[in-house]
Amino acid sequence: MKRTSILILIFVVVISCKQKKEEKEQIATEKTKFTEIIKEDYELYKPNKEINGVLILFGGYPENADDIKREFQILDIARENSIAVLLSNFNQKLWLEESEKRQLAKKMQNIIIENQLPTENIFIGGFSSGGVVSLLISNFIVGMKQFYIDPKGVFIVDSPIDLVALYKSSEKNLKRNFSEPSIQESTWLLETLGSNFGNPKDNIGKYEKKAVFTYSTNNTSNIKKLKRTKIRLYTEPDTLWWKENRMADYEQMNAFYIKKLSESLNKKGYKSVEYIPTTDKGYRANGERHPHSWAIVDKTELINWILNK
Repeated sequence: MKRTSILILIFVVVISCKQKKEEKEQIATEKTKFTEIIKEDYELYKPNKEINGVLILFGGYPENADDIKREFQILDIARENSIAVLLSNFNQKLWLEESEKRQLAKKMQNIIIENQLPTENIFIGGFSSGGVVSLLISNFIVGMKQFYIDPKGVFIVDSPIDLVALYKSSEKNLKRNFSEPSIQESTWLLETLGSNFGNPKDNIGKYEKKAVFTYSTNNTSNIKKLKRTKIRLYTEPDTLWWKENRMADYEQMNAFYIKKLSESLNKKGYKSVEYIPTTDKGYRANGERHPHSWAIVDKTELINWILNK
């Protein structure tokens, strides 16, 4: 009888411990679980419990939310740190018109309100042209009092920030006639920039009004509101890869103008500007080596930056 009582007691203790363990696991799982909200314009991955920050991402010229998820696998680590991630389908922009800035800012604010996201720790970033959008829309939001979603930090990933440089580089590429991707892109860029702004030789002012940065005139007026905002500038200046694959000089690379922008902003007294060059990190999701990739961003370190660790 005594032995039976002991066995029953052991059984009860084991069951109790197992239940407590399962309850703890359930609580932990619930704490880090995401609610997925899929809309036509965006995808939102929102922690079910406490939200430590909001990360808004813009893809490169043809990228939508699915492309961002594939090339920049940030969702798992964001979930572990209770950070909401908003993936925007807004793309195909090398500059923003004033009406586009207003519409986009209003849409972003509405998404944040509708989904009850906190506004005190917002970070905005993007790859390639998405980085251009990130800087320009952040500058617009900070400068407009009717919006209360001011970002704490903004980052770009190898973005084409200088429109004059793009025009001149495209002219060089067409003269070289070296690689088909380069020829196609340069032809399109000359047509697009030329039809909208003309040749920068004739009126560089039109370019200055739209570009993030114009190196030849040291113009940064379109991000002047971000003087107290944390800024990160990621790039992978692999001159050998660009020379072998595109016959491009360093002065034709995004990396050159990104570095010059960091130097210019630091001299102008911007609060926190980090220039982050990488080495051999640029690979596409399919394994293709390409320094112009989301992969140059250290995701863990980025999350720590957002959480200010």
